[in-house]
Amino acid sequence: MKRKLAAVAVVSATALLTGVVQVSVSQAAPAAPSIQAQAAHQHAAVVAVANGQSAPLAKALNLGDQEKLVAKDAVIDQDGTRHLRFERTYAGLPVLGGDLVVHQKADGGVKSVDKAATAKIALPSLTPRIPADQAAAGAAGAVKATVGQTIDSDESPLVGVHQTGKAELVVWANDNNPRLAYRTTVEGVRQDGTPSSQILITDAASGAVLSTHEKIETAVGTGNGVFVGQVQLTTNQNGSQYELKDASRGGQSTSDMSNGTSGSGSLFANPNNSFGDGTAANRESAAVDAQFGAATTWDFYKNTFGRNGIRNDGVGALSRVHYGSNYVNAFWSDDCFCMSYGDGANNSAPLTEIDVAGHEMSHGVTAATAALNYSGESGGLNEATSDIMGTMVEWYANLPANPPNYQIGELINLRGDGSPLRYMDQPSKDGSSADYWDPNVGNLDVHFSSGVANHFFYLLSEGSGAKTINGFSYNSPTYDGSTLAGIGRDKAAQIWYKALTAYFTSTTDYAGARAATLSAASDLYGANSDEYNAVAAAWTAVNVN
Repeated sequence: MKRKLAAVAVVSATALLTGVVQVSVSQAAPAAPSIQAQAAHQHAAVVAVANGQSAPLAKALNLGDQEKLVAKDAVIDQDGTRHLRFERTYAGLPVLGGDLVVHQKADGGVKSVDKAATAKIALPSLTPRIPADQAAAGAAGAVKATVGQTIDSDESPLVGVHQTGKAELVVWANDNNPRLAYRTTVEGVRQDGTPSSQILITDAASGAVLSTHEKIETAVGTGNGVFVGQVQLTTNQNGSQYELKDASRGGQSTSDMSNGTSGSGSLFANPNNSFGDGTAANRESAAVDAQFGAATTWDFYKNTFGRNGIRNDGVGALSRVHYGSNYVNAFWSDDCFCMSYGDGANNSAPLTEIDVAGHEMSHGVTAATAALNYSGESGGLNEATSDIMGTMVEWYANLPANPPNYQIGELINLRGDGSPLRYMDQPSKDGSSADYWDPNVGNLDVHFSSGVANHFFYLLSEGSGAKTINGFSYNSPTYDGSTLAGIGRDKAAQIWYKALTAYFTSTTDYAGARAATLSAASDLYGANSDEYNAVAAAWTAVNVN
């Protein structure tokens, strides 16, 4: 699945940052593969434990005879508490909205269960009224009808549909009205060259479109040269060449797409182990940014949460730079497990800012865990998760060339006036994002409804009112006029990550996020702790009660 930083749009390159890149090499350490293999084995073992409990848990949850649980992920706390995440099938069909998380005590007793949908599944028939080929044709027709239109305010118009995937029979339960449906993938391309891969859910009885979402969400924008400045990279020696390939981080690598849009590109390598010169004119400079961004995101998740890669399986992602010609977007794709960066206007401004990398790759973490639906309030939480974690990656990097702050995309200069793309302390300063929850917030574009959670995270981290942090000025208001003291961004991030991986489901909304983060704070710091009370107060301060 591909996710978008959104609204990181197009600007002209006006200046270039310079910096000499110093690169260190480590020959593929013999211990690294075994450590990764051990971590992957441990994760697989935990998931196997969850799968072993799927049948008795299905019975304990009073699921029907035709319903089965399939383990997707599992988290085990230090005290032995287990958070087992399952997908569900009905008569062998995937149930969309059937995901749930079972929280077990150390002795195996069930503490609680979080379900994406609560309705009982009991279909009168498994025979669709509409055949699969008709459903696929209808889905393709629905997408073709949008050619030339911009559905998302941050997307380029769709200009063509070139492939339709086979329609797959599923059970649609996202709206708590379970029914037989088809899931179809329709692929195409947008006017600016961004690939399109849309998932459509159609009613198997009427053919009506029940849901649609774009799997490829882009980070649209331009940069001003090398963002990371002077950095060190771990490289791989292969004969007389040094490669931008990092064996210590799951083999993640960076390749040159040579302005193409398909394939994996060519791995960056040279004989002198020094990459780039800090200018966009040197093709290696963007590769340095991308490789460093991927490495920092990996290290942040590993050292902060113990997560071994985006999917927690020890596998590193591919970064593809120089994607397309005059391509002013960047995007993360679960399908290729890769991050792609365009070169911007006139192929002179690569989109390789570090918070873009952290934001987009965090969409991969969300996809591997809660899989928050990319629409409504859950879509806002999906985007906010990437803003939150992308910001934390920027703080983790702590680069002199890009001082960390609570602004999103501040170096991309979307508006051409030097202002950031989004503000966490008061999201409405961008002119579109919501500071507080209201009943209509789920109708906003997900990049604007995310403001409620972004504001919550800032207040939880730093508190309310005027202050200067790391040289940046903030002034965060509250809905109820309360004065809050923050608990620090590190604790706030731990709470959010715990909620994402242990409590959020695909349909979690803002009320559910409040409950989930309170559960996470209770797990981490205690039910009567200052941290727990701060979470409650911060949600109240953004009108989520």
